[in-house]
Amino acid sequence: MLNGQHTTEKIIGCAIAVHSHLGPGLLESTYQACLYYKLTKSGLTVDKEVALPVYFEGIKLDCGYRIDLLVENSVVVEVKSVEKLIPIHTSQLLTYLKLSGHRIGLLMNFNECRLVDGVKRIMNGF
Repeated sequence: MLNGQHTTEKIIGCAIAVHSHLGPGLLESTYQACLYYKLTKSGLTVDKEVALPVYFEGIKLDCGYRIDLLVENSVVVEVKSVEKLIPIHTSQLLTYLKLSGHRIGLLMNFNECRLVDGVKRIMNGF
């Protein structure tokens, strides 16, 4: 298992490769599928569309939330294809980190001319 920093670097590298090949302007689901393929091909363990239940007053509720990609059972990857990342996108990822108990997340907006302009690394301090 890789450490968090190395894992996020490898994820970002794979995402850049996907973005370089496809470019911006496609659906989120396309980038998610291609990134999943690229990450697994690179040897990382990846789960997609991971169910994220909500616990409210001690009751587990399945509200339909899903983590786009969970890499090495430690990094939550939220894939976007939007005009611009806005604060609610960061808040969404932070909430997913809190609900899942994971510490590291990557928010990736593939609808950028340069992918690095659409990548945010988020840490959850619990």
